[in-house]
Amino acid sequence: MDRSTSTAGPPPSNKRRNILSPTRIQALNDDIMCSVFSFLDLVHLIRCTAVCKSWSGVIDKSKLLQILCCKQRGFLGGDFDLPTSSERTWKSKLRDLAISQHRSALHTGHVDIYQWKGHSDGIDRCKMKMGLILTGGSGKVLRLWSVERYKCLAEYSLPQTGSLIDFNFDESKVVGLVGNHICLWRRNERRSIFTSQSGQFPKSACMCYIDPEAVVGCEDGRARVFDMYGRKWSRIIKMHNGPITCLSLSDDQLLIGGSSFGHIALSDLSSDQQVATLKTNDFAGLTTLCYNSRSHIVFSGSRSGRASSWDLRMMKQLWEARVSPNIISSIQHMRDDISMLAVGGIDGVVRLVDPQNGDFLSNCIIYESSRKLNRLETCNSIVTRKKGLRVSEDARFDLMPRISRPSISCLAVGMQKVVTTHADGYIRVWKFSK
Repeated sequence: MDRSTSTAGPPPSNKRRNILSPTRIQALNDDIMCSVFSFLDLVHLIRCTAVCKSWSGVIDKSKLLQILCCKQRGFLGGDFDLPTSSERTWKSKLRDLAISQHRSALHTGHVDIYQWKGHSDGIDRCKMKMGLILTGGSGKVLRLWSVERYKCLAEYSLPQTGSLIDFNFDESKVVGLVGNHICLWRRNERRSIFTSQSGQFPKSACMCYIDPEAVVGCEDGRARVFDMYGRKWSRIIKMHNGPITCLSLSDDQLLIGGSSFGHIALSDLSSDQQVATLKTNDFAGLTTLCYNSRSHIVFSGSRSGRASSWDLRMMKQLWEARVSPNIISSIQHMRDDISMLAVGGIDGVVRLVDPQNGDFLSNCIIYESSRKLNRLETCNSIVTRKKGLRVSEDARFDLMPRISRPSISCLAVGMQKVVTTHADGYIRVWKFSK
């Protein structure tokens, strides 16, 4: 047949091609994703398994982790036989390897700091999960950021019902305490989808959240529980005789509350019964709590700069030490990690502490004498990279310039990184590498 007389239709219209949406990563099939993942090292591959179920499924199906396991026999042990070992065993070995590299990097690795102006007003709190940071403070907006790209992914406008007190988020929604109201946002929407009626209770100071309940700590020593599904305040739990200053929730519904008197109260959220009260030697008042679900240990920080550790299985204090000369604003660790604890406060020093005994491992500040290594522009924000400087514990921090150690309002810990937020609206990602 003569090609010039072919009945084939005309070539696809460029107009139709132009209106197609850009290709997203979800459009890539498993084989292509497997090829991409094959270029990663072990630690980054493990991190990818935590991004979403689909990525984890592709990595498990392709046996990439098992292949890298074989290459890590020196760490896993010469007697470790991958073909005869259960999936749970080799995944546990890989987790231990990743945690070991995380601890080593934070303890002795090089420090690079990526910083940008995240809010025009101060930032009081931050939460980090799944490679994302949620920040908020005195302004009327919450912002969700990518840790790796330093890019604002979403904004959530606050209702005109009061000041932002606390917040948290998960895969699908953002939960915030604004004044005496609980507010809900869908992760992919800017406006609040629900604002509760005002709670008839004294001033609140903190909130914790595990679906489907949000718990608010108040200055009268009581915790108010809000039912997210019923959209109502469901019950009141008496915890302290003084104000509740910080809260945490365990996976098995144990509510942990710190008070302005330095005590920690434990209550069963399912029965509203108080379980125990732990008394520290510090009466300056607790400012922050952090619970480790793997070790069943809770860590606390106080206004006097003291930190303490309690084993909740034995209801026994493990250690108490002064880790800062000033107020501790935040004490955190990576989820389920029992090897490294990060502490931040008003003196602006990122302190890395051994959670087993409270010993100092390292102290980090910004090396302001270093030149700005690079500048990146993303979403109208200028990101600069600077060097971090490790200093000894006996150094005179009070003589160091404040520009090298801006006060830390909150911090969060991820794999080989610490995120700090500050009263001047800056967000800093401290990346540690060997």
